[in-house]
Amino acid sequence: MNAVVAAVLIMLVLSLARIHVVVALIVGAVSGGLIAGLSLEATIAAFNNGLGGGATVALSYATLGAFAVAIGKSGLAHALADKTLTMVGQQENSAAAKSVRYMIIGVLILIALSSQNILPIHIAFIPLVVPPMLYVMAKLKMDRRLVACALTFGLITPYMFLPIGFGGIYLNEILMAKIGANGGETEGLSVMQAMALPALGMLCGLLVAVFFTYRGEREYDLEAITRTERVNVSYSSGTLIMAVIAIVVAFVVQLWLGSMILGALAGFLLFNLSGVVKWKEADDLFTEGMKMLAMIGFIMIAASGFAEVMRETGEIATLVQGSVDVIGNNKPMAALLMLLVGLMITMGIGSSFSTIPIIAALYVPLALEMGFSSLAIVALVGTAGALGDAGSPASDSTLGPTAGLNVDGQHNHIWDSVVPTFLHYNLPLLGFGWLAAMVL
Repeated sequence: MNAVVAAVLIMLVLSLARIHVVVALIVGAVSGGLIAGLSLEATIAAFNNGLGGGATVALSYATLGAFAVAIGKSGLAHALADKTLTMVGQQENSAAAKSVRYMIIGVLILIALSSQNILPIHIAFIPLVVPPMLYVMAKLKMDRRLVACALTFGLITPYMFLPIGFGGIYLNEILMAKIGANGGETEGLSVMQAMALPALGMLCGLLVAVFFTYRGEREYDLEAITRTERVNVSYSSGTLIMAVIAIVVAFVVQLWLGSMILGALAGFLLFNLSGVVKWKEADDLFTEGMKMLAMIGFIMIAASGFAEVMRETGEIATLVQGSVDVIGNNKPMAALLMLLVGLMITMGIGSSFSTIPIIAALYVPLALEMGFSSLAIVALVGTAGALGDAGSPASDSTLGPTAGLNVDGQHNHIWDSVVPTFLHYNLPLLGFGWLAAMVL
């Protein structure tokens, strides 16, 4: 068996068996290296060399976590939750309550969409906004798997369709740049046109989750939520206004300097200067925020080590070449296998942004040789990269929702975030991505 396939399968099986994702990534990486013929020393060296690749992301999440806790201190999220709870009132079983459920889902999707483009703080909003809403969701008997699907949709779809914010990085700086660097034609192409059908697949998956799969009720322990999240947070119009100002400042600094770390620090400092966060509380609050997203940071670091081992084995190219040998001149089969290989790689390393450079050098020449159009190549490579972001145990698009939904221990990362998002997004993305490669 190909070492990359074996490593990813080992990691996924361990994760499904409820082994911690960090442990699963390490065991999968070591197993893949040994299967590929690397010595244990070489495998460990490659893993260690790759760890630094996730350090910047981990530090970004740590500072964003501190900023999120500071915003929580202002009472902004609790004000939203209290307002929603007032709307719910005693109507849990009425049609009005159902409309509130859809309103909550709609608001969370809009915030998630905005976190990729308008205010590019990525997943840092989730531990800020979601935990105070858990009590409301439990009163409405909302299935948290639905919320996980909604959040993941909002985290992935913007960057794979809209060339703004994180989408500008994924579509222009990575996807189009790598396709051009490997001989593809990108001049005058509309990346939004190429990725429209795959994005439509994501939307179809969301609609299925909202109106069919998870439309029913699910019971949660209200007492457990009360012990963790229904704390009294005092807020006033002044603290709420300051929270909005801090968010704007963080946004402006991030765009100006191109650093999520400095943007979050600027927002946190403004909370200190305004008195929303007392100076004597600042150190503890910052530490609390860093701990809140520390697990995600460690998983991303481990995923970088996993990815480096996979690259060191040299068997990613072997995997693609093996697929080519099966394909022959069959374009439909070629498109399907390229998408499946992309799914396998991204499932393992947890990052669409890291997958594109790996596969573009292999896919673009192959697609050109087989006669795919320029738009079809963009759709094929872009979709192959995005496949697996939803449904990967090591992806921040699943880790983020879990961080917000599991603060009371009632939401399992694998079975309540990873499996639902895999089924609702990877399957339609696979189908619509293949269709785009065929018709463009």
